[in-house]
Amino acid sequence: MKRSPIKKVIILVSILAIPGFLFFYLLPHFAKNRYKSLPIFGEKVVATTFHSVKGKKIPDTIYHEVPDFKLVNQQNDTITWKSLTNKIVVLNLFYTGANNQQTSKYIKQLSDGYEQKPLVKFLSLSVDPADQHKIKDFAAKFKAKEGKWDFLAGDTAQTYPLIKQGLLLDAIADDANGKTSFIFSNKIVLIDNLHRIRGIYDADDAGANAKLEDEIKVLIAEYLRNVKDGR
Repeated sequence: MKRSPIKKVIILVSILAIPGFLFFYLLPHFAKNRYKSLPIFGEKVVATTFHSVKGKKIPDTIYHEVPDFKLVNQQNDTITWKSLTNKIVVLNLFYTGANNQQTSKYIKQLSDGYEQKPLVKFLSLSVDPADQHKIKDFAAKFKAKEGKWDFLAGDTAQTYPLIKQGLLLDAIADDANGKTSFIFSNKIVLIDNLHRIRGIYDADDAGANAKLEDEIKVLIAEYLRNVKDGR
């Protein structure tokens, strides 16, 4: 028996509708796992506490965290982790006397792109204690947006332990030629809202910069997902 044209149309429409239905039905489920979680840098310690996953006890892990700090920015405001509560931070090292300020130019471009996104903050930390009196003019040179991009400076007794033990970077003062210069890791560090390092990128590498830009978005998605899940 031949099917009528109307029945053929109904069957065809039903077949075509199934993929679309499955897409919209399953999308919320797959969206939860859309992004692969970023790594957490630094030493990890197995805690004595546990959490449960499907009835199985899993030991908690204590991750390396960037310790709290108290530094003054270009507006003479004191910046600490408290003033950066629930923020994703993009941080780099610099000093005003460096001949090459290409990294600062890149951070300027990157921070301008996040001007309307308060979740992401940018910090540039000087390796030169003398910059405490220079960062205001230096920030003005780059037209750094107040509250979006902070330039920080302080005594090396505070900044160098933060750089080395906290940020896992290097910085040394070089007085070899009678004039102090600074050798430091020209890296950009991505820090989550829990003060954990989630990425370290070579500032001079275009591929690393592209990866940073992608992973800022991944970290934003992770943060929003955790807030939605109540974590």
